[in-house]
Amino acid sequence: MRSVTSFRSAPGVRPTPGRGPLLARLSSGRVFYGWYVAFACTVMMYVTVGVSYYGLSLFLRPLKEEHDWSNAVVSGATGTFFLLSGVASFAAGPKIDRFGPRVFLGLGITLTAIGAASVGFVTQIWHLYLAYALLAVAYGMGAVVPVSTLMSRWFIHNRAKAMMVSSTGVSLGGATLVPIGAKLIDRGGLSLAAPILGLLVFVVAMPVLLLVVSASPDDLGLEPDGGAAPPASSRLDVASQYRVWSRKDAMGSASFWAITAAFFLALAAQTAVLIYQLAFLQEDDKLGSRGAAALAVTTTTIGSIVARVVVSMFADRLDKRFMASVLFVLQAVAISGYLLVHSTVMIYLVAMIFGFTIGNIYMAQSLLVGELYGLMSFGTVYGMVSLVGQLGSGLGLIGMGRLIDAHGYNLPFLLLAGADLVAAVVVLGAVKPAPARDLVRAEPVAVGV
Repeated sequence: MRSVTSFRSAPGVRPTPGRGPLLARLSSGRVFYGWYVAFACTVMMYVTVGVSYYGLSLFLRPLKEEHDWSNAVVSGATGTFFLLSGVASFAAGPKIDRFGPRVFLGLGITLTAIGAASVGFVTQIWHLYLAYALLAVAYGMGAVVPVSTLMSRWFIHNRAKAMMVSSTGVSLGGATLVPIGAKLIDRGGLSLAAPILGLLVFVVAMPVLLLVVSASPDDLGLEPDGGAAPPASSRLDVASQYRVWSRKDAMGSASFWAITAAFFLALAAQTAVLIYQLAFLQEDDKLGSRGAAALAVTTTTIGSIVARVVVSMFADRLDKRFMASVLFVLQAVAISGYLLVHSTVMIYLVAMIFGFTIGNIYMAQSLLVGELYGLMSFGTVYGMVSLVGQLGSGLGLIGMGRLIDAHGYNLPFLLLAGADLVAAVVVLGAVKPAPARDLVRAEPVAVGV
C-alpha cells in the first residue's frame, strides 16, 4: 500500500481507485497510464477533428459547384460553425470540469459522425446550416476542450509533450483524410465522400474512447505525471495548478483579456486561410487542380506535425507568451507569402511554413491557459477563451467570403496578415494573474499498488 494525496476532479465527483476502462485494468503499470490516454486522444482527434475541421475546406468548393452557391453562402455556413462551436465550448467548459470529459467526448464523436454524413444529403441552404450546426456543437463541446482538459489533468510538467501527442492526430487527419476525401469527391461527389467520412469517425473513435480513456489520474489512484518530481527547468508552480477560478475571477484578470484578444485575431487569420486554402490554390494562377491543392494541404499538415514535435521538446521551459508571439509573426509571413509566390515549389514551401503555425498556435493557447489558470478550472477558463477564439474564426470566415466575392483574395489575405502582427504584440500582456481561491484538497487516501 502507498499513500497518495487525492484531489477532487470536480465538486461532487468522487475518485474510484482501481477501476477504469479495459486497458487500464489490463495495463502492467510500467508505463504511466496518462500516455495511453494521450495516444487515445491522438486517434480520436484524427477522425473527429480531421473530418469536422479539415472537412470544412474539403466541402467548400464542392458545395459551391454542386449547388451553385456563392462564397458568401458557404463561408457563412462555415462561419456559423465556428460561432456555434465557440458557444458550445463556453457552455460545456464548467460542466466538463464538474462531470469529466468522457461523456462530452462521446457526444462529440456521435454528433460529428451524424453531421459529417449529412453533408452528403444537403439540397437546401438550411440543410447545410443544420449539418454544420451539428458539427459545430460536436467540435465545441466534444473535441479540443475535453481533450485539452484531459491532458491538463493527467500532466503538469510534461503538459506540452502530452498535448503534442494528443493534437498530432488533428494534423494527421488533415494530411490523410483531405486527400482521401478529395478522391472520394472526384469519384462520387459529396453524396459518396461525406457518409463514408462520417462512418469512419464513429467506428474508429468510439471504441478507443470506451476502452482506453479515463477522465483523470485520480480515478485510477494515480497522480499527474505519475507522481514524478518536476524537472529543475519547470516553469510551473504546482500549488497554483490546484487553484479554482470562476468565470468572474478569470474575467477580472488582465491576462485573460490579453489571451482572448490575441487569439481572436490570430485564429481569425489562421482559420480563414486554412478553410480557403484549398479553393485558393485551385485558381489557375496557382496550382490549378483539386489534387495538387489537396497535396498542398497535406504539406501544410506535415509542417504542422514536424513543428509541433520540435516545439513540444522545449515548450514546457518556454515563456508561452513569447512562444505565441513568434508563431503569430511566422503565420503573418506565410499568409503574405501566398500572395507573393507563384512557382509550385515555392507554394508548397509557403504551405509548409503556414503549417508550422497551425497546431502550435492551438497548443500555445492551451498551454498558456493551463500555465496561468491551472488544471482544476481549465475547462471553465478555456471554454471562455475558446468562445472568443471561435468567434474570431467565424467572423473572419464570413468577412473573408464577402471580401473574396467583391475583391478577390489579395485584400483579405493582407488584412489577415496584419491581424496576426497585432496579435503578436497583444499576447505579451498575458502575465501571471493574481492568485484565485485555493481548492480544498481531500485528505490522503490509501491506494493499493
